[in-house]
Amino acid sequence: MRVLVVEDDKKIASFVVKGLKEAGFAVDHADNGGDGLRLALNKPYDAAVIDVMLPKLDGLSVIERLRQQKILTPVLILSAKRSVDDRVKGLQKGSDDYLTKPFSFTELLARVQALIRRASHETEPTRLEVADLSMDLLKRDVMRAGHKIDLPRREFALLEYLMRNAGTVVTKTMIIEHVWGYDFDPLTNVIDVLVSRLRNKVDRDFDKKLIQTHRGVGYAVEGS
Repeated sequence: MRVLVVEDDKKIASFVVKGLKEAGFAVDHADNGGDGLRLALNKPYDAAVIDVMLPKLDGLSVIERLRQQKILTPVLILSAKRSVDDRVKGLQKGSDDYLTKPFSFTELLARVQALIRRASHETEPTRLEVADLSMDLLKRDVMRAGHKIDLPRREFALLEYLMRNAGTVVTKTMIIEHVWGYDFDPLTNVIDVLVSRLRNKVDRDFDKKLIQTHRGVGYAVEGS
C-alpha cells in the first residue's frame, strides 16, 4: 500500500511519515503543494494525506486539480481549521475525510485504512492465508504449519504484498512501488536480498516451497 503525504511542517511530516512506514506503508512525501500535485498526477497511490496550508499551491487547490484530472485517490485533509464551514469546503473540493490538528497518529492511521477500504469496495481482511502459511494483520503474526515466523517490518510488508497477490507474479517495479516507495536506488539488489531472507524463513524447513521466482519477471507466493 502506498500513501502520499503532502505537509510542509517538518515535525508533523516526520511524525506522519515515520508512523505510516512503521505500519507497513510505502510513503512518498512532498513539502509543498506543487510537488505534491506532480507526484499525485504521475504515480499511483492508495491514499493521500494533504495539509490545507501549503507553499506554492494550497491543499484544497491540489485536491481540486486532482479531481479535475479524474484522479480518484482517497484524500484525508489535515487542517488547523476546526469550523464546520471549513470541513464542508474541503469535502466540496473533493476530499474524502477531514482531520483537525492536533491529532493522534492512531486516529490518522485508522482513517487512512478506512479510506482505502471504502475505495476498494471491500472489507479489509484481517487474516491472509496461502496453503499452510497464515498472516494475522492485526497481531502482525506469521505462522506456517503451526510454527511462528518472526519477521522484521520490511520482510513482513513484502510477504503481505505477495500474499495479497497470491498466485500472481509481481514484478520488481511493483514491489518497489508498493513496499519501498521511491526513496532508494532501484538498481541495487535489495529486493533479491530481501526475498532471499524471506524465503529462508518461510520455506527453508518445508518440502513445499511457497515463494517462487519467475526469472526475468518477478516473484509470487503460490500455494497450489
